Amino acid sequence: MVLACITMFLSLAHLLSAMPLHCELLHPQTPDNTTASKLLGKWFYIAGASQSPIHLLEMVLIDNAYLDVNPTGQEQELLINQHVTAGNKCFSSNSTYFEVSLNNATLIKSAKNQHAMGKLMRSSSEDILLIHYQAHKEKNYTGLHLYARNQNLSETQLQEFRGHAKCLSLSDEEIIYAPWQKELCQMKETKQTTPQTRRCQLQS
Repeated sequence: MVLACITMFLSLAHLLSAMPLHCELLHPQTPDNTTASKLLGKWFYIAGASQSPIHLLEMVLIDNAYLDVNPTGQEQELLINQHVTAGNKCFSSNSTYFEVSLNNATLIKSAKNQHAMGKLMRSSSEDILLIHYQAHKEKNYTGLHLYARNQNLSETQLQEFRGHAKCLSLSDEEIIYAPWQKELCQMKETKQTTPQTRRCQLQS
């Protein structure tokens, strides 16, 4: 009997060790003196999740998008130029910036009718950004955005994003992937090509 209990315990321990992301480990990234420089440059938009119906609709309309992060005159602030292709139009905005301190890295978006703040979350790779944001309208909404240095992510990186979303109580139905079916805004300037990637299908 005792031997059977020990065997069962060891089996459960093995299963627990193989489990995906533990939600108690879901914390904002703690920046160091290299974080700001590592954020500079282009970040391709891969996917987003949101509890807000309006944000979900906005994400469905996005064909592709990217962030261009640049330094400013203030050491702790990084300007974010956001470029979005939707339909046959390209939209650009510079109303967002990163505020990086030794305590946290915060993304702040201030638009005419919108104010949102996001936290840069811990991730397994320096080549992806996981941004957990809170939007304040008629009520509070939570959301998660995934950006990466390139458009083709591994299944492990996508699983990490889905794990974070689940820990934030975001369902599969609240996750939208960018289809990347049209040319990227200002792509000619960067002399890069855009792969014809279909919308990713979620796995349970």
